Amino acid sequence: MCKKILKLVVLGLMFFSSCTKEDSNNSNTIVIDATQKKPLTPQEINAKIDESLNTEGTFNWSEASSHLLWSAVVNGNNVVTIGFGSSKNDFERAKSANNLKIQNDLLALIAKYENKNLDEVLLLSDSSLNLIDVFISKQETIIALRKSKFIRYIEPADYKYFAIENTNRSSVGTSSGCGYESEILSDSDYTITTPNAKVPWTFYQHNIPNAWSLSTGSGITIGIVDTGVSPNQTLLGSSFNNGLSSGRTIQKYGVYVDSIWPWVTTTDGVNDLCGHGTSMASVAAAPRNDKGLPVGVAYNANLVTYRAAYNVVLDGYQEQEGVKKAFTALADNTKVKIISMSMGYVFSVGKIEDAIRYAYGKGKLIFCAAGTSTNFTTFVGVIFPAWMPETVAVTGVKEGSTYQACDVCHTGGKVDFTVVMQKAISGNTVPVDSYYDNQTDYVGGSSVATATTAGIAALVWSKHPTWTRDQVLGKMKQSANLYPNRNAEYGYGNINALLAVQ
Repeated sequence: MCKKILKLVVLGLMFFSSCTKEDSNNSNTIVIDATQKKPLTPQEINAKIDESLNTEGTFNWSEASSHLLWSAVVNGNNVVTIGFGSSKNDFERAKSANNLKIQNDLLALIAKYENKNLDEVLLLSDSSLNLIDVFISKQETIIALRKSKFIRYIEPADYKYFAIENTNRSSVGTSSGCGYESEILSDSDYTITTPNAKVPWTFYQHNIPNAWSLSTGSGITIGIVDTGVSPNQTLLGSSFNNGLSSGRTIQKYGVYVDSIWPWVTTTDGVNDLCGHGTSMASVAAAPRNDKGLPVGVAYNANLVTYRAAYNVVLDGYQEQEGVKKAFTALADNTKVKIISMSMGYVFSVGKIEDAIRYAYGKGKLIFCAAGTSTNFTTFVGVIFPAWMPETVAVTGVKEGSTYQACDVCHTGGKVDFTVVMQKAISGNTVPVDSYYDNQTDYVGGSSVATATTAGIAALVWSKHPTWTRDQVLGKMKQSANLYPNRNAEYGYGNINALLAVQ
C-alpha cells in the first residue's frame, strides 16, 4: 500500500513539475498587440513627451510605455543605454560585487531575443559605472528586459528630441549658446583694477572685488564641462598666469566625438568650436590681467576644462556620452573640488545621472545651469541635471531691489542661487573675454550665472581649504540675501561673496 502511495506522489510531482515548466515557458512568451507593432513617428514621440512635460513638468523614460520606448529606440539608431544593478543605488562598479554577472546575464538575454551573437549587441561597457550601451531592434527585447529586477533604467541612447522640429526648439541653445562674436564694452559696464583688468559690473552686485582682499581662489581647481576652450584666447592658454594671476595651471581635455554615429570613437580635440565654453572659463577664472580685458571671479584658481559637447543642448548619443565621460574623469581627479556645467536637457538622461552621482560620491561640489531659452522650453522650469539633489542649481536675475528673472532664464523650486546678470535699462549682460585675443563680449543667462557661482565657491574653499563640500555650500547659503528662507523661484538668492569668504 505504501509503495503505491509513494508511486502516486512521485508521478504527481513529475506531472506538477512538467506543468510548471510549461507554464513558465508560456509566461516568457511576449505577445504584442497588433496596434503596437508599428513604431511611432518622431513627431508622435515628441507629442507624448511634450504632453508629459506640460502636465507633469517632467518626463522620464521609466514611466513611458514599452511601445513608446521602443519607438524612440528605432528612431535613434537602435542604441539603448541600460543602467543595471542589484538596487537603484548600485551604480558604481567598484562598489558592486555582482556587476559582471548581472551584465553578462542581461547581454545573454538581449542576444537571445535579438537572435544575435553577444558581440553584435554590445556597443560599450562603462568601466566606472554599471551601465552598457547596446543595440536593440525588437520590442520584445525591451519588454523582456523591463521585467528584470536588475534593471535600473532602460533609455534610448540616441533619440534626438530637439532635432525633430528644429524651428522653435533649436532656440533653446541660442541665448547662451554658440557664437564667435565680439562686442566693445560700454564704459558703464566695468571698472578698471590693477594691473589693467576690467571688473564686470555684475561682480559688484555680489561683492566679489571686496572678497578678493581675503581670497583669490588660489589652490582650488575648478572643472568645467562644456564645449572646450578657444585656442585663440591666450588668457585661457599661454597667458593664463598673466598680471596678478600666478602659480596656477589650465588643463584641457576633449571627450566629444563629432559624429552622428554612436559607434565612432575618435574625438575632435580639446578646442572650443562653439564659443560657449570659452565664455564660461573666462567668467570663472580668467586672469587678473594687464591687457585691459575682463577678469574672472577666481582669478588664481586652476582650471580643468572638458570639451564634452558641441553646444549647450545635450541632444543625442555623442553629447550625452561626452558629458558622462567628463564627469567620471573629473570625479577621479583628486585635485578637482568644484565642477561647473552650463549645459543641460529638458528631461533626465540616466548615464549622466549616474556620472553626476559618481562625482558627488567623490566629494565634488557640482553647479549646474537652471536653464536658458527664448520660447519653447520656458515652461519646463529647472532643466536636467540642475534639478538633481546632487547638484546646485543656479539661474540669472535682473538688477534691482526685487527679484526678476533675466529675459531668458528659468526659475523654479529647484533653484538654489541667483546671480545678477542683466541690467534693467540697457539689458546688457556680463563682460567676458571673447573667443579671440584682445576682444570682449557680453554673455548672460543661467550659463554665466553658474560659472560665476562656481568661481565664488572657489574663493570660499581657498579661504577655508580644510572644509568639506557641505561646509562650503553652507557658508554660501548663509551669505545669500534670502537666507534662511528659501524662495519658491529663486532659492536663497544672490550670494554676498565677501560674507561667504569671511
